[in-house]
Amino acid sequence: MRVVLGIDTSNYTTSMCLLGEDGNIKADVRKILEVASGARGLRQSEALFQHVKNIPDLTSKLATLLEGHELVSIGVSEKPRPKEDSYMPVFLPGISLAQALSDFLDIPCHKLTHQENHIWSGLASAGGPVSPDFLAIHLSGGTTELTSVTRKEETHQLTVDLLGGTLDLHAGQYVDRLGVMLGLPFPAGPSLEKLAERTEESVQIPTFHRDGMVSFSGPLTALEKIVGEVPVEVCARSCFTSIARTLVKWIRWVEKEQASREVLVVGGVASNQILRQALRQALPNFKLYFAAPAYSVDNAYGAAFFSALSSGFLSNWTR
Repeated sequence: MRVVLGIDTSNYTTSMCLLGEDGNIKADVRKILEVASGARGLRQSEALFQHVKNIPDLTSKLATLLEGHELVSIGVSEKPRPKEDSYMPVFLPGISLAQALSDFLDIPCHKLTHQENHIWSGLASAGGPVSPDFLAIHLSGGTTELTSVTRKEETHQLTVDLLGGTLDLHAGQYVDRLGVMLGLPFPAGPSLEKLAERTEESVQIPTFHRDGMVSFSGPLTALEKIVGEVPVEVCARSCFTSIARTLVKWIRWVEKEQASREVLVVGGVASNQILRQALRQALPNFKLYFAAPAYSVDNAYGAAFFSALSSGFLSNWTR
């Protein structure tokens, strides 16, 4: 069977995905980068070095799975966002590997951005949006953006226009900084969600939105002030409910600016089930799509899926 390789080397995960021409995932291997206990992130040089070390570990796992298959194309994330000035060194190891394989094997290398990789992972795993024009929210440790997306059905290229962003912290940074303060491992999202699931109680944290711009530094400060005064699970749940209320303000604002009522939500923070439930309850007039939890966090499925489409496979995929 012909297969396609997807590669993504983000700030915190080395990811590779093998996708068959039948649309089924043959392998999905990832390695989360190591962050020292108590630290709130990695420098680009540290992350890049770990990617260089991780790549041979992942390719050795994929090598045996490639036996009997023909690798025909590669998709790779080359930069954070679809903007000319977008750049991060962490994507260099993935691009170098993809381009080297492309040259040696004489196969196409389809480049896309990390954000487009997330959007394609969502489109492939969420069952929509159906329309080629939709809204997308990208929530992670390095991105908090509300965008308008147009998918070109002939070329499968995405046009991503920025509608709103953050004035300070990203949603993932908000989650991680509270988690680290509570003594949780980094990245803190999964552990903080487990804490939050222990209670239905939350504290009403002030949230901010103005003209498409949101802020999470104020909510973080408000939560930090009550740490030790309320149970940790209440702090955790209050964090996620405040993010949800912020997103509701965002979407209510864009409702007046955009005709689309289909919203795709992607990124690591979007895997949170408390957040998803709150958005569904608050926005019944919107059709909300969420990437499957495994493909909300950093992954290479979207890159593989885009490359497969660009190579003419998956012809039955009509969304």
